[in-house]
Amino acid sequence: MTTVDLNAGALAPVIDEIHLVDLPTVGAIPRELNGVLVRNGPNPLRGRFAGNDVLSWWPEAAMLHAIALQDGRAVSYRNRWVRTQQWTRVHGTDMSLPVLDTNPNVNVLHHAGEILALAEGGAPVAITAELETLGAARGHPGLAGGMTAHPKVDPETGELMTFRADWKKPWLRYGVVDRKGAQSIDIEIELPSPSMMHDMAITATHSILLDLNVAYDFSMLSRGHRMPLRWHDAREARIGIIPRRGGQMRWFQVSPCFIQHAVNAYDADASTIVLDAVRYPHFLRLADNGAAFEDNPFGVLWRYVIHLGEGTVTEEQIGDIGIELPRINESRTGRAYRYFYAAEQPTNTEIRGVVRYDLARGSTQRYRVPEGDQNSEPVFVSRPNASSEDDGWLLICVYRGATDTSDLVILDGRNVEGEPIATVHLPRRIPAGFHGAWLQKDRVGRVAAVSGADAHGESL
Repeated sequence: MTTVDLNAGALAPVIDEIHLVDLPTVGAIPRELNGVLVRNGPNPLRGRFAGNDVLSWWPEAAMLHAIALQDGRAVSYRNRWVRTQQWTRVHGTDMSLPVLDTNPNVNVLHHAGEILALAEGGAPVAITAELETLGAARGHPGLAGGMTAHPKVDPETGELMTFRADWKKPWLRYGVVDRKGAQSIDIEIELPSPSMMHDMAITATHSILLDLNVAYDFSMLSRGHRMPLRWHDAREARIGIIPRRGGQMRWFQVSPCFIQHAVNAYDADASTIVLDAVRYPHFLRLADNGAAFEDNPFGVLWRYVIHLGEGTVTEEQIGDIGIELPRINESRTGRAYRYFYAAEQPTNTEIRGVVRYDLARGSTQRYRVPEGDQNSEPVFVSRPNASSEDDGWLLICVYRGATDTSDLVILDGRNVEGEPIATVHLPRRIPAGFHGAWLQKDRVGRVAAVSGADAHGESL
């Protein structure tokens, strides 16, 4: 695998926590954008990554970054490590709340009045919009045993569908949490062996799980790998379909592949499910010597049409651009949809650019990011009283290589090829990370506090 210097450029960690106010802006921030964009990702507690591949990146401590927008202004930026046992082993603690043994460095979720930092299978951690750690998820007690970092919220019922994939038994559990945070479904699903399941999808009636060709190989630990995951040629690739509120899991065999992120799914009719996803023909495949990985191919857009009555799946590639980190208007989660947005991958070592897909027309638009810069996933925010599915804004954090700083770029969701609506300049970088969320002010209370004081750093 092509090696990457994790301690340089867009990937390089930051070494402190800061709070900046009154951020300079070019253009006009829409006044309806009142809330906080929160980004999540790994950031070593001692300020330096130890390895040089993706499996050295994933396990590091969770750091959150928040940019608060209010009344047409970029009012503040702050970053905080999540206070977990991993953090306290380095820095100690005088916190009154017990800290959790988890690493919530993947995603952010707002559900049932609680903001959660999400781990890859570990317990979620409750946080505030100001990125302070609260501890265990009090509003979601059923999730204390761990969960995926990619649960799905039904936009109509408010239910949260989730799973937990583990390397030890039980290898897979599926669950449903109601709109108030109470666990309504928690069942074990039988698997022949554990596999890497990162994402899931839902329709209005079913949940979709992915048991594919990346799985555990614990012999890798003795060869110096930090995480024992790799591609398995002989493993059967399957898509699992389970009724939303529990019932018989049905498995549908598909061609060998790996899907890190689903785009969306929906019921085409009573017996047909459509799943769109970013598909890799292989992923994390070890070279012959077992010491290093081959280069991953690019992920591209595929569609799976699952025929429940016939027990078959039609597989079709419907895009040819290398993409990752797809996002939709989440009011369409589990429903038929037309548009989605994804980060572009022009090379194996870059996430650079954004692609807007119009699935009805089979067309794309592209927001170009200059060579030497890189960007985060695009987060779509719907306009209040939107007139269409794509009527809203796209929020993207862009790392600028020439200045070693980051910008928040706000694009028109209907025309990403146009000039940015506004660009917020930060005097430092937000390191490349995984996922994030927009926390609307009227849903999470006040926007992250702005003291009016000068920017200050809090070195740890």
